[in-house]
Amino acid sequence: MLQKTYPYYLANEAVAANTDLEVTDKFSGEVATRVAMADAAAIDKAIGHAVDAMPALRAFAPFKRQAVLEHCVKRFRERYDELALALCIEAGKPINDSKGEVTRLIDTFKVAAEEAVRTDGEIVNLQISPRAKGYHGYVKRVPIGPCSFISPFNFPLNLTAHKVAPAIAAGVPFVLKPASRTPVGALIMGEILAETDLPKGAFSILPAHRDGADLFTTDERFKLLSFTGSPAVGWELKKKAGKKKVILELGGNAAAIVDGDQGEKLDYVVERLAFGAFYQSGQSCIGVQRILVHAKLYEALREKLIAKTKSLVMGDPKDEKTFVGPMISESESKRLAGWMESAVLAGATIVAGGKVEGAMFEATLLEGVGRDTDLYRKEAFGPVAILERFDDFDSALATVNDSDFGLQAGVFTDSLAHAHRAWDLLEVGGVVINDVPSFRVDNMPYGGVKDSGLGREGVRYAIEDMTELRLMVMRETW
Repeated sequence: MLQKTYPYYLANEAVAANTDLEVTDKFSGEVATRVAMADAAAIDKAIGHAVDAMPALRAFAPFKRQAVLEHCVKRFRERYDELALALCIEAGKPINDSKGEVTRLIDTFKVAAEEAVRTDGEIVNLQISPRAKGYHGYVKRVPIGPCSFISPFNFPLNLTAHKVAPAIAAGVPFVLKPASRTPVGALIMGEILAETDLPKGAFSILPAHRDGADLFTTDERFKLLSFTGSPAVGWELKKKAGKKKVILELGGNAAAIVDGDQGEKLDYVVERLAFGAFYQSGQSCIGVQRILVHAKLYEALREKLIAKTKSLVMGDPKDEKTFVGPMISESESKRLAGWMESAVLAGATIVAGGKVEGAMFEATLLEGVGRDTDLYRKEAFGPVAILERFDDFDSALATVNDSDFGLQAGVFTDSLAHAHRAWDLLEVGGVVINDVPSFRVDNMPYGGVKDSGLGREGVRYAIEDMTELRLMVMRETW
């Protein structure tokens, strides 16, 4: 079970400032623990410590950063069950998905430990004309400076890890605001980081209400803001961020195309579509929301996917048989139910699921959803998927692109030409061939275009954002 209370971490140290934040068990609705909340004064102090930590972090050698990350990997493994249960309780994530996220947390820190000693530079040939004869150029990467991180509720361990682990590898101090609905995993991470010899001020982890946390965005002492969350919030933060670099990992209404050559593989395709659409109650920015199926396979796939959707077990996330747990809140469930009802009134048909009770939203499949409805145009962020048919592959690509979002897309096809055509034409950050767009490995470049964000995560790519190139020119003789 969870501890009765959790402190926040300010300049590497646990501070039991208060117990103001109630964290609920998302299935029972009961208060599971209480967490210390940071006020503006604490956030300001943390930023000051981060600035002061820069000289010590510059001297903190790559092998020392690697040792910190390796310590975290060791301790995450030792506390695996605790981390999984905490995630299951605070996020309502089914226990099997929670264990999978802890595994990815470990993977992300492992990759960062490897990258910590790989921040190499390069030699630049400057002798491109006679005037540069005898000059040599060298480039290295240096830490950008204090970074501000804001992480979301849906992957409170791994998406936090994708900010924290690269920061340690890059040697930048950071102040992290975890999602107030799911702060416990990040605070356990802070407890483990506090066991290391990171210089004082290298990290602070401060739960705070959104309306009281403007300093995370506006303070000019931060040189980078990395935000993962909703598009509406993310783009608004970018407007307020000033001169700092901004990385935004936002939402999507991801599509999966099932090409006409998948007849013998329908069972595999259906398994992956059901997983992509409904795992962790659909609360994933790369969850499958739109399913485009070639006309000659449509009826067969429809029948199998309806049966699969109806077979998914909904219930207590602590039960290993559960596949669909609660959404993060009843208000989110009501929001999505409203979108679904509006789509039905506009002519859509619910072919599986559709029942909603409190935060519990049954895995739901619809067809005939109008392309001008909220359910089609916006990010559902819940266990709802839309079926539609197509006759021509290029028209399917155009349908996928008819979206304000562009995070990832999946294409099931045996045609190498179609795979490359999708890669060429789809306006997304990543195209996944023969799997769902929900697929992610933690070292790959990950991010979107259009309203889905700016920049890329994945450990090496995040390190590039958290560092700057510094050139040295050396004259051979003088």
